[in-house]
Amino acid sequence: MTTTPTTRDDDVAIDIRGLRKAYGSTVVLDGIDLRVRRGQVVCLIGRSGCGKSTLLRCMNGLALPDSGEVTVLSHRISGGRPDLDGLRTRVGMVFQSYNLFPHRRVIDNVATGPRKVLRRGKEESLSIAREQLRLVGLEEKAALWPSQLSGGQQQRVAIARSLAMNPDVLLLDEVTAALDPDTVGSVLAVIRQLAGQGITMVLVTHEMSFAYDVSDVVAYIEAGKVVEIGSPKDVLTSPTDERTRKFLSRTLPDASVPRLDDSPSASRTGADA
Repeated sequence: MTTTPTTRDDDVAIDIRGLRKAYGSTVVLDGIDLRVRRGQVVCLIGRSGCGKSTLLRCMNGLALPDSGEVTVLSHRISGGRPDLDGLRTRVGMVFQSYNLFPHRRVIDNVATGPRKVLRRGKEESLSIAREQLRLVGLEEKAALWPSQLSGGQQQRVAIARSLAMNPDVLLLDEVTAALDPDTVGSVLAVIRQLAGQGITMVLVTHEMSFAYDVSDVVAYIEAGKVVEIGSPKDVLTSPTDERTRKFLSRTLPDASVPRLDDSPSASRTGADA
């Protein structure tokens, strides 16, 4: 497994040490160690069922650790009674299934968090919502119902809804998995834009070229363990672990890895987690 330099504690947004999580007799996470610096983009890759989504859910308290330590933005999730409400005002999460309120118009979906959770006034909440919809290119869809949008548009609204809370960390769980190929690009374009703005993000993705393009760090997970971690160039084009190589050989089409070397984001390589 690739090791990375230690970072200062005040530079760390997410600090996970020895995380274990099981459901019954099935061990899903088996001693995960991961550090994410503020402003860093980390992509989690691996086979379906390897523990990626559970790891993401442990970062905002949707799943609580059985053992180990999970600290996010100085909120300790493991042990005792974590302040999950306080944590979730600072950590946004976007799911692959959108989870929009079907009975609320697009702008009200986005404005609900600022108004109900952050206690902003109605007009301020609507102003925040309009700005976030503009960011994801959907300002003109504000008055529509979710059912009137395509899957890609609904996912972009879900991203806008998370951003309306002004989160310090954004977690994205396979946000393109439920989309048809024609709409994937619009969602990935929004995430690329966010990555360029310096927001801390952890993404679960099966889009290898996208992971290479936007991430500072890629972590390959297998059987609930971080098998290999490092820069996207190292992990995706020159993996050192045989398990990573086998996964990539099945995931990437012939000659994909050489094309990754030509990515315009080849400079986003040196970082640690």
